[in-house]
Amino acid sequence: MAIAHKFKFWVLAGSTFLLLLGACTTTQKTVEFSEKEQKDYLQKGQMVAQQSFAALSGRLMAAIEQGGIPHAVKYCNAAALPLIDSLSNVHQANIRRTSLKVRNRQDVAQGWEKEVLEAYQGLLAEGKKPAPVVKKLDPKRVAFAAPIFMAQPCLKCHGKLGETLNEQHYAAIKQLYPQDQAIGYVDGDWRGMWSITFFTK
Repeated sequence: MAIAHKFKFWVLAGSTFLLLLGACTTTQKTVEFSEKEQKDYLQKGQMVAQQSFAALSGRLMAAIEQGGIPHAVKYCNAAALPLIDSLSNVHQANIRRTSLKVRNRQDVAQGWEKEVLEAYQGLLAEGKKPAPVVKKLDPKRVAFAAPIFMAQPCLKCHGKLGETLNEQHYAAIKQLYPQDQAIGYVDGDWRGMWSITFFTK
């Protein structure tokens, strides 16, 4: 997922409700997670995701203006992950973007991420909008996820080949990402999610 995506957040109705995935399996002891903690991490996760999106999209637009889509693709290949790593250090968290259809193999979903992605996919299949979620992985880690949806500018690199995605541009993408799966989208399609793991004290 080398190109930054415009995303929208949907929260559950009412200020006292939050979609929370189960924090343990049947073989693990329950990790306590208060409603206040859930709300605090939901707000914190949204803030970090929005700041990360702003940083990525700003750099991306500058790269497009400088040298067009081929240049932007090369920029993202070289700089997107280091930028995310630097933001992770600032926020003392592990920030990722992941999907069931990745472009960069480093973005393949791991563990809890795949569970959330599959849950989002199930909600969409039922005609429902996925919302941000928080999950306490263990006493020292809290995970936040929020869906990413496609916006019109993203289709230049992730759209339908020969329509919104130029074939020459896609040839440049395939040179850098020969196993790319991340095309065929239209405006508003669900693309994947932000994955942010916070490390508690």
